[in-house]
Amino acid sequence: MNRRRVVFAVALAGVGILFSALMVLPVLFGASQFLYGGGVGSGGCVDVSQAGTQPAAAGDARAIPSNYLALYKKAGTDYGIPWNVLAGIGKVETSHGTSKLPGVSSGENYAGAGGPMQFLEATFKAFAVDGNKDNKKDRYDPEDAIPSAARYLKHNGAPERMRTALFMYNHSWDYVNLVLDWAKKYGGGDFRVVQSNGVECQDNNLPANVQGVVQRIIAFAMAQRGKRYVFGANGPDAWDCSSLLEAAYRQVGITIPPATWGQWPFGVRVDKGTEQPGDLVFFNSGPGTSANRPGHVGMVIGPNKMIVASCSTCVPNIGVKPYKRSDWVGTTRPLARPDIKKKLAELQAQAGGPTGG
Repeated sequence: MNRRRVVFAVALAGVGILFSALMVLPVLFGASQFLYGGGVGSGGCVDVSQAGTQPAAAGDARAIPSNYLALYKKAGTDYGIPWNVLAGIGKVETSHGTSKLPGVSSGENYAGAGGPMQFLEATFKAFAVDGNKDNKKDRYDPEDAIPSAARYLKHNGAPERMRTALFMYNHSWDYVNLVLDWAKKYGGGDFRVVQSNGVECQDNNLPANVQGVVQRIIAFAMAQRGKRYVFGANGPDAWDCSSLLEAAYRQVGITIPPATWGQWPFGVRVDKGTEQPGDLVFFNSGPGTSANRPGHVGMVIGPNKMIVASCSTCVPNIGVKPYKRSDWVGTTRPLARPDIKKKLAELQAQAGGPTGG
């Protein structure tokens, strides 16, 4: 998002906001995505059955101006966003429109943001909502600005990926944490932020009857589910398709090429239908690729299941998906190479136990 990248600090709960001039650089997205309510299972799996409910108001919410409180709750209901997260944004940005600093009721601050929810003009135009139905969309009018903020959070994955959505609102993890701190204060009852990465619960278990090195390779890759896909990234907070698998093998002491085009000729080819957990499956996908030069790769974890870093717009970016699709060009088995078999034997001797599946 083309918002200003600044960190705000709250000096005292009852005093309002002190805007700091500390500029921060954007960072790669981490693994933690959050939503309210529900419970967390293993491997980042989350029960989202409560995601349609709205938190009650805690005592701290009485400090919110009544008109703003009503607007936060209405926008929360309309867009499926917890109202107290919207209130957290409003508090951190402008103390619910009460700040007298430039760019709140008129004009712009030094970074070009304006209004009670501090939108850049271009971003507001893209996501503006006419909340009061007066045929105008005014970023300085809380009746328009608050539902516009809810719409923007929704666009960026809230509530299931709340931390990512807040990071897109303002590129600072300090900002994200501060907003959620206020959201907790405003929300009553069982308001929590728990991990949710768009990961399917049924995919938490490792493949049956797989042990040793293969299990450890797959366990590493599975632990990266829900993290971001960034082309050329090499962890730990983001990966692309080939770097994820290279890292999974590397952490057990096995070296494979870092790029898809190098991984394709590296392993021993196996026929379709004979693939096993730990094998690499390749796809004729992406610019400059072909059946003889595949540009996308995943790792088999079970019958028609692979762990794969798919793309930056996929949900999840990294997760479990089927590999039997029209652009699947072939499968290789790195662990069948003679040099890797020798390496496996050395690892087995060092560990004093089995290494294969």
